[in-house]
Amino acid sequence: MLTGRLAAAALLALLPGACAQPGDFGRPAPSAWNALVETTGTLSAAARGEAALLPLTDDEQILRDRAWRFLMPAIPGDVFRDALANLARARVLPPGYAPEPVAAYYDGLMAAPARSQVSLYRRLSEDAGADARLLPVFADAAARVVAADARRLRSLPFASSLEDGAVREAALRVAENRCLIAWVRLEAGARAGRYRYALEHLFAALPGSGGVEAERAIAALTGRSPLLDPLLPPDAAARCGLVAVPVAAAPLEGAPLSVRY
Repeated sequence: MLTGRLAAAALLALLPGACAQPGDFGRPAPSAWNALVETTGTLSAAARGEAALLPLTDDEQILRDRAWRFLMPAIPGDVFRDALANLARARVLPPGYAPEPVAAYYDGLMAAPARSQVSLYRRLSEDAGADARLLPVFADAAARVVAADARRLRSLPFASSLEDGAVREAALRVAENRCLIAWVRLEAGARAGRYRYALEHLFAALPGSGGVEAERAIAALTGRSPLLDPLLPPDAAARCGLVAVPVAAAPLEGAPLSVRY
């Protein structure tokens, strides 16, 4: 069996010719590449102490399927960046390994040759609108997973037959679920910022009536982003290593952040 480090190295060697394969409804398409990434990602994340190897519940699988859209570039014009994002999403690489700059969406939008301003505004509206529609679906799944995890944690002290390893696996899965939700919450806000940047620059370059519809779609996404806030504490992204941890809140040395969540 490949270790996490060897698995990551093997997949990184494939990056120049590999890219993520999107499916329907914001989920990854079934394919040999995506299956390989998923399997290797579990091994790699487990080697870093970030993921549990327990089977996924139905809601946990839905959570991961729905998270896929928010953790991938909205416009995969850069194959290398797209592949890096896919590896980070699948936990082969740690989150934030290849953060997408605020101008990335606009740059990808404008990169296609011979596109009219109508089609540019339409694409922006469709992408922001799709994210806005998907976010409540993800939030519903996340709420069910968080509630189930709370019941799981409450039951552990009373499960006298569980070995220490089983208890740790359960705790790791809870941390993994929470950190995935925190990652999507972070990326949903970042996406709204990238769409806003794209709209402002697009309107400055090519003013058109399509800006109104794009503005509405971005506003809808921004308005729905707080749906995930009640599920996690405000510092969840820092606890999971998605953003820099403030010095005052730095955890004790020892287990990985996701384990100590």
